[in-house]
Amino acid sequence: MKSPLVPRNAALAYRPFDLGTIGAGLVFGESLGELAKALGAGRTAGTAVVQAPPGTGKTTLVPPLLANIALANIAGGDVTAKERPRVVVTQPRRVAARSAARRLAALDGSRLGDRVGYTVRGESQTGPGTIIEFVTPGILLRRLLADPGLETVNAVILDEVHERGLETDLLLGMLIEVRELRDDLTLVAMSATLDAPRFAALIGGAGAGEGTDEKHDGGGPAPVVDCPSALHPLTVDWAPAAGARLDGRGVTRAFLDHVAETAAASYTDTLAADPDVDALVFVPGAWEVSYVASRLRAGLAARVPGAEVLELHGQASPAEQDRAVSGREPGGSPRIIVSTALAESSLTVPGVRLVIDSGLSRELRRDANRGMSGLVTVSCSRASAEQRAGRAARQGPGRVVRCYEQKAYGAAPAHPTPEIAAADLTGAALVLACWGSPGGRGLALPDSPPQGAMDDAIEVLRELGAIDPDGLATDVGKTLARIPADPRLARALLDGAATVGHRAAAEAVALVAGDQRAPGADLTRLLATLRTGKDPGARRWTEDVRRMEAIARQERSGVGRSLTAQASLSSPASAAEALGFVVALAFPDRVARRVPGTGPERYLLTSGTRAGLPASSPLTGHEWLAVAEVSRAEGRDAAGTGAVIRSAAPLAADAAEAAASHLLGDTVEAEFKQGRVIARQERRLGAILLSSTPVRPSIDDGRVAVAHALAKEGLGTIGWSPAADVLRRRLALLHRELGDPWPDVSEPALLARLERWLAPELEALAGGAATSGIDLAEPLRRLLPWPEAARLGELVPEWLEVPSGSRVRIDYPDAADDGGRPVVAVKLQECFGWAETPRLVGGRVPVLFHLLSPARRPLAVTDDLSSFWSGPYAQVRAEMRGRYPKHPWPEDPWTAPATAKTKRKM
Repeated sequence: MKSPLVPRNAALAYRPFDLGTIGAGLVFGESLGELAKALGAGRTAGTAVVQAPPGTGKTTLVPPLLANIALANIAGGDVTAKERPRVVVTQPRRVAARSAARRLAALDGSRLGDRVGYTVRGESQTGPGTIIEFVTPGILLRRLLADPGLETVNAVILDEVHERGLETDLLLGMLIEVRELRDDLTLVAMSATLDAPRFAALIGGAGAGEGTDEKHDGGGPAPVVDCPSALHPLTVDWAPAAGARLDGRGVTRAFLDHVAETAAASYTDTLAADPDVDALVFVPGAWEVSYVASRLRAGLAARVPGAEVLELHGQASPAEQDRAVSGREPGGSPRIIVSTALAESSLTVPGVRLVIDSGLSRELRRDANRGMSGLVTVSCSRASAEQRAGRAARQGPGRVVRCYEQKAYGAAPAHPTPEIAAADLTGAALVLACWGSPGGRGLALPDSPPQGAMDDAIEVLRELGAIDPDGLATDVGKTLARIPADPRLARALLDGAATVGHRAAAEAVALVAGDQRAPGADLTRLLATLRTGKDPGARRWTEDVRRMEAIARQERSGVGRSLTAQASLSSPASAAEALGFVVALAFPDRVARRVPGTGPERYLLTSGTRAGLPASSPLTGHEWLAVAEVSRAEGRDAAGTGAVIRSAAPLAADAAEAAASHLLGDTVEAEFKQGRVIARQERRLGAILLSSTPVRPSIDDGRVAVAHALAKEGLGTIGWSPAADVLRRRLALLHRELGDPWPDVSEPALLARLERWLAPELEALAGGAATSGIDLAEPLRRLLPWPEAARLGELVPEWLEVPSGSRVRIDYPDAADDGGRPVVAVKLQECFGWAETPRLVGGRVPVLFHLLSPARRPLAVTDDLSSFWSGPYAQVRAEMRGRYPKHPWPEDPWTAPATAKTKRKM
């Protein structure tokens, strides 16, 4: 009797794949022998890197080749269900996994789900006899954590490794470790670009990622199996728009109109020559796909009646995605597919011979200062542009029209930014902690994770209770890793269920973890739409909710209280409040409060980030929001903050405080303002001020406030009285000319030793005294050295007696002036007969005289009175005696009496 695990047609299930039939017309068929030989030769047996352009057939042919090798290696004649081989192939996108499985099953002549199947989030087409299974990287990651040895798997193929997806990078490093224990596990990486040697070195154990110190013993680089390009002749045309592609708000509508018009005109011309041609248009995101598709439908209605315009992006339903990539039916209407990067390398769309390329893509970027990551629109890399263009020449001569300038192509980066360098690493850090490689230590990764981003991720995991002091996963962390969502959402699922119920928590987490865009950033509106079942993503969301609810019920008992949920809601939550509460539990650092004021809506997040709200959002006016996604942006929606809220739900004030209770705190904030210390008791939720009440400052708070004011504004905070300023200037000159023991009274020096000379006054200020009652002259005298201080008046006198008998104040240079001179401004007549210029600081510094007219206007500046009387004085006398006839202007200034009086009063 046959085992119930064996398919009805066991002979069909376990017969070898017919590579000749499957590979008919595929270029990579010529390289199968080389790959088979490479996998069985030398110390690197069981590893290889396949380098082949898109469309050559590597995704179709390599999996059945590995399956045949595994079948041949199984001992004995009959294959039992227990012994059946298993080949797992990762595809970076769900639509690619489904499409690849469907195509291979069709070429094999078997039913999808029998010998060939797929598993993606929320959907699986596999059976007990499945040999080749296409999966997304996330699926395989969770399987690895559950079964680190992959004991039931014979071979793993990592496809599209050149895209540098974060999960694929992690899988590469983890599978290299698995092979150290399981040399019977075949590992093949496949790349569509010319970076295969790098992956070969990693897999073969010859090197590690850039910036890592990890080296793994091995037999040298894994063999690289190359494949010639399958491209037919390709014509490249350039059709740049008149205006800019991007502005502060993103892709301009004028540019998208240009792309649509270029596509319509080019496709019309192409169809006139060959009616069997389909076209593929690349734009960066789902919104741009929808916009360009609508413009094309209008533009092609008259030019190409009956033409189909299809949309391909991650938010489209599985049926819509499959229809877009399935090719034109025999005798069907012309088709033009508008796509994101989905169709760039991991999917081959049959019939495409014309590509229209916007030259733009969405890439992750991380704002380290704000602690957030988000998708931004940038020029696509040259490698991406080449892959897009290559889609037009897989099945015959093709044409690509690039809607941008050739110099923009030349200035583009060679490759896209690796996701590990720009993404939020919280989920990756949890995977690494569960794997036993905290922070990626000891793992051979293509690139090391940025230290700052990894530190931030580890801190989040620590707050969630997911890791221990050594960085390894706790039981809580292992539970969170089993939930197919961001660790913060996973924790919110478990914690939120206790307050809002399992169903409501599951709905909220499935909503935020899904691909759907919230209209106007309003998650409550998206939730209502999904509940009706009318949204294309409703079916997938419903399945996710079912799975999340089951997980919440199953896992809750093993998880302790969250650090972020120390309080619960005071009253039962409505559907909208439940959604906001769960989102706030997941992202307490993104709880936001409306900033009062006119103009566009602005919100302040508990993290300190400010963000705008999309214009006309249904959320406008809500005082509190639980923000699920916020990203960098410019333009009107950002409202001058540099960021915009992409999805959020309304939140009650008590729910905000409950969800982010660990951020709630009462502090006394003292500040030095208007000459005295004032204080207010503030209650804050993170950076958000909840209340502020005047209080009497404590001495300690006052000291902090005074110290902060002095550090920020210097001693000018207290102010220099005239007497203090003069003393400081005199001391500064002494220190400049004589050095120690005369004190350094520069601003930095004084601030560095406040306790030595200003302690009593600082204590008085801290206690509430006003600066108006403090004169710095007396504190400054505490710095005078003894016994040298007795000569202060001699070395730097305050006054200088001139020949007329007047005592004139000496103006000393500013304390910060390293080369200034002491100045005496005196009327010229008061210095008659003075031959020797006075010198200060023991004769070291001559006084600089400003000799003034009777009206006290400067006539001459000199530090050599003898030379002045003997020379320039004669000219001054000639010019001034007629202007000031009442004052003496003797011909001989040496013998004339010095006077401050007019001639009549002498």
